[in-house]
Amino acid sequence: VMNVITIEDYKSTYWPKLDSAIDQLLTQSPGDYIPISYEQIYSCVYKCVCQQHSEQMYSDLIKKITNHLERVSKELQASPPDLYIERFNVALGQYMGALQSIVPLFIYMNKFYIETKLNRDLKDDLIKLFTEHVAEKHIYNLMPLLLEAQSTPFQITPSTMANIVKGLYTLRPEWVQMAPALFSKFIPNILPPAVESELQEYAAQDQKLQRELMQNGFAR
Repeated sequence: VMNVITIEDYKSTYWPKLDSAIDQLLTQSPGDYIPISYEQIYSCVYKCVCQQHSEQMYSDLIKKITNHLERVSKELQASPPDLYIERFNVALGQYMGALQSIVPLFIYMNKFYIETKLNRDLKDDLIKLFTEHVAEKHIYNLMPLLLEAQSTPFQITPSTMANIVKGLYTLRPEWVQMAPALFSKFIPNILPPAVESELQEYAAQDQKLQRELMQNGFAR
């Protein structure tokens, strides 16, 4: 028989374990080896779900990750323009990488609480947090810089450009409308088949967008 886990036990013993594991996963660099026992965390989550602490655990997880992303966003805001794209790319990659570990660890909570009670999915919820707390706040600074980098060879690596554009598309497909020609380079079939004469028009639209963004105070 499983021991009863009171809310005090949860707060003093179980959540702190989860909290420090999540911390490590959110801040690791790609390829880091993390000394956490997945087995232990997994069973910790399982026990808390069985003992009806899912709602509390979900709320703690969302709060924890939201605070982390708000810090990430502030650090990005402080980045100089020449490092901004690269740092955004790192933040996006690091977070998406962390989700690949965090989501499976909370599989029981997802199955028995988020999917059944909230009719949602943990991974979608966590991706949405990045969209709201980081990407939405930076998209208007990022776009002009991406468009500029695209027209300046070697300013950033093609893989960085590809990661960011694909990442933004995953987060919010309608962002394509901000720079259709840029997105179409990395995402197949998002533009209607272009006629040669329309390509000039796309280029003109891109430039017009850049001008409008700059007039609206989104400095390069």
